[in-house]
Amino acid sequence: MNDQPTLLELRALAAIARHRSFRKAADEMEMAPSTISHMITGLETRIGARLLNRTTRSVSATQAGERLVARLQPIFGALDLALAEIDAARERPSGLLRLTASETVSMLLVQTILPRFLEAFPEMSVDLVAEPAFVDIVAEGFDAGFRLGEAVPHDMVAVRFGGPSRMLVVASPAYLESRHPPFTPDDLARHVCIRSRTPGGRPYKWEFERHGHALAVEVNGPPMLNRTELMVEAALRGVGIAFVPERLAHPHLESGALQAVLQDWCPTYPGLYLYYPGHRQVPPGLRAFIDLLKAVPIDGIAAP
Repeated sequence: MNDQPTLLELRALAAIARHRSFRKAADEMEMAPSTISHMITGLETRIGARLLNRTTRSVSATQAGERLVARLQPIFGALDLALAEIDAARERPSGLLRLTASETVSMLLVQTILPRFLEAFPEMSVDLVAEPAFVDIVAEGFDAGFRLGEAVPHDMVAVRFGGPSRMLVVASPAYLESRHPPFTPDDLARHVCIRSRTPGGRPYKWEFERHGHALAVEVNGPPMLNRTELMVEAALRGVGIAFVPERLAHPHLESGALQAVLQDWCPTYPGLYLYYPGHRQVPPGLRAFIDLLKAVPIDGIAAP
């Protein structure tokens, strides 16, 4: 046998045999069920023996699979002990943590999480790249990224953080004073809208929902800006109406410098996720960052 099984394949086999479930084993190993299924199929093909009996309702180890798993258990135990001893010898995570996020989320991290992380772990360095476009974090060498849940690739492990978010339609009192405020998204056609582009370069459609009815509106207006903070500033200056994260608009709404319209068309959504590859070991620095992310309350965030 030329192709030896990998440690990951053997651990996956043991997890499936223990849980008698591909899904539960995939959850334990932080992998997609389809990935772990293909992995075991490849293992069985290479060694030339069926290790699992599969039906539409259940999965169990064959005799060959049971014998192999029984032999592996003491090996895994010794390996885990050796690795635990190494982890115990490490006082603090160290090294470089590479992260990618939108400009808005990058600013949020700099304001909240990053200072606490660097203070708690002085041996760590963080390379945070503010990138509006989606990137392949594996190909680009990032440890993790930040996106809305719907944008996270299905083969990634996703960790939710922060409270619910929503986008708001806002304008300055001076702008609204001389115009009828919009009462429905269709009314935006009669207003100057401060536009932006998607990461792919197309004009961003403002997305609304009310009573289960979703609507995407392609707005018009001469200004086209590429940063959310600039859109807020333009709205403050009376340039037009902007569609921005509630967190960025909140202080200006509190002071009265901005007013929100169409609020009943702006629903909340779950918010942001940190995501990372599920097929490799989580570095200690990333694990420490995730633990801090879960511990620090961050509310009202959004990342268009």
